[in-house]
Amino acid sequence: MSGHQLEIKYCTQCRWLLRSAWMAQELLTTFEHDLERVSLVPGSGGVFEIWLNNELIFSRKEAQRFPEAKEIKQLVRDRIDPERSLGHSDKT
Repeated sequence: MSGHQLEIKYCTQCRWLLRSAWMAQELLTTFEHDLERVSLVPGSGGVFEIWLNNELIFSRKEAQRFPEAKEIKQLVRDRIDPERSLGHSDKT
């Protein structure tokens, strides 16, 4: 276990819990041996952010859209194991 910690901060007012849980499932499936913890963090004000080891790697507010699962998988991989192939998630 590498000890990487990931947080998904989501807006409870916007009802984004299911979207957050789905993204957590995707990441845990892909990085099951690399992630020590994936936390869902309730928030408000339209927040949807993904943090890896206390570094913001995606913000819905900054991007003005939600992320694709493969996009987040690539961002996580690039930080924890850049040489790893993600198979179909690496294809454009």
